[in-house]
Amino acid sequence: MPLISSILQVIVGLGLLNVWLLRRQSSTAYRGGEAKNLKEEFATYGLPASMFYIVGGLKIICGVLLLVGLGYPPVVLPAAAVVVVLMMGAIAMHLKVGDAVLKFVPATLMLAMSGAICVISRL
Repeated sequence: MPLISSILQVIVGLGLLNVWLLRRQSSTAYRGGEAKNLKEEFATYGLPASMFYIVGGLKIICGVLLLVGLGYPPVVLPAAAVVVVLMMGAIAMHLKVGDAVLKFVPATLMLAMSGAICVISRL
């Protein structure tokens, strides 16, 4: 596995775990609308509460799998592909509520890195 893929897996994996396990209650400049935490952000997007748990669960699982993939590569492509889809959804939600571009920079970077992981893992 190329070194760049390993680096991206660590960045994306730890980034997802940081947001969903350590900072989900924190206010950041990147939350959608005027949301102060992740639950409020999902409400801002007009999503049902169940989506918070579904998306959060998927992101935590994918974050763990990207890290596990450093030693067990078969899990990398599926995990990265799910992150690509989730980040496309995150960008769409930011656009839906008319957020400034700055607010969806993290999702765009995660999309790009996850997409690169997918491409590299297919080589």
